[in-house]
Amino acid sequence: MKSTTCVWIILLLISSKSYSQEIVNKNFDVVADNQQFPEGAAWDGINSIYSSNCYGNWITKITADKADTFLIKPTQPFDFGKTNGLTFDKNGNLFACDYSEGKILIISPKGKCEIYTDGFEGYKFNRPNDLAFDKYGNLFFTDPKSYGKDLLDGRIFMIENKTKKVIRLWDSLAFPNGIAISKNGKNLFVCESAKNRILRFDLTKDGKISDPKTFVELPGGDPDGIAFDIEENLYVAHFGGQAVYVVSAKGKIIQKIPVPGKKPSNLEFGGKDMKDLYITEDETNCIYHTKSDIPGLKLFNHK
Repeated sequence: MKSTTCVWIILLLISSKSYSQEIVNKNFDVVADNQQFPEGAAWDGINSIYSSNCYGNWITKITADKADTFLIKPTQPFDFGKTNGLTFDKNGNLFACDYSEGKILIISPKGKCEIYTDGFEGYKFNRPNDLAFDKYGNLFFTDPKSYGKDLLDGRIFMIENKTKKVIRLWDSLAFPNGIAISKNGKNLFVCESAKNRILRFDLTKDGKISDPKTFVELPGGDPDGIAFDIEENLYVAHFGGQAVYVVSAKGKIIQKIPVPGKKPSNLEFGGKDMKDLYITEDETNCIYHTKSDIPGLKLFNHK
C-alpha cells in the first residue's frame, strides 16, 4: 500500500512539473538568444528594448521581437569594459554601468559612447551595477564591491542633474544590486542581494535618502533587477530562484512567476500599454518576452 502511494506521489509530482513547464514555455517567447550573460534591460520609450552582455562586448537592441546589435565595444575615443545596468534619459541617451572599469557611460541614440563619470573623490567606482533616473533628471546607481552578507562595502550614489556632482548617498551595504524609484518619487528601492532582501528608502526632492527598511525578503536566491508595473507592483528577477516575484506596494508577495532558466537577472516593461515584460536570463543566455497580464501567469500565485 505504501509503495503504491509513493508511486502515485511521484507520478503526480512529475505531471505537475511538466504541466507547469508547459505553461511557462507557452507564455514566454525567446526574442534574443546566444547572449553572453544578458543584463540591464531598458525600454527606450518608443519601440525597442536594449540589454547588456556582461561577458560579451556588445549591447543588444530588440525591435518587434527581432534582435540586432546596437553597439559593439569601441576602441575610440576610449575602450570601455563590460556593461551591466542600463537606463534611458528623457533625451533618448542610453546610460550604462561599466562594472569592469568602474564608470558610468552615456551613449547617444546614434551610438556615440562617452564617459559620464568615472569616480568619487579621486577614486574610481567599484563595480557600478544598476541605475535609475528620478523625475528631476538625477541619476541614482548602485556600486557593490564584495559579495557576502557580512561584507558591507557596497554603496549608493547620485549624480545631480544640474551640476553633475557625484554624491555618495549610502554605504555599508551587502552587494547593492537592482535599483528603482517609486512612481510618486517618494521612495528608492535597492536590492541588497547578499542579504536576500530589498530595501526601501525615503527619498526627498533634492535626492537625499533616509530611513531604510526591509521591504521584502526573498530567500533561496538573490533579488537582482527590479521594475514597477503600471499598477505600482514591484517585479523582482530572483537570480538563482528560477522565478520573477511580484510584490505589492505594501511589501507582500502576491505572485510567483516561474521562468525558463534558473538565473533571471533583470527585467523591464515596455510596449504601448507598458504591459510587455522582458526578462534577461543567464542560464539559457536568452531574453524572454511575455505579457504581464496574461491568464496563464495567474496559475502561479505565491502561497
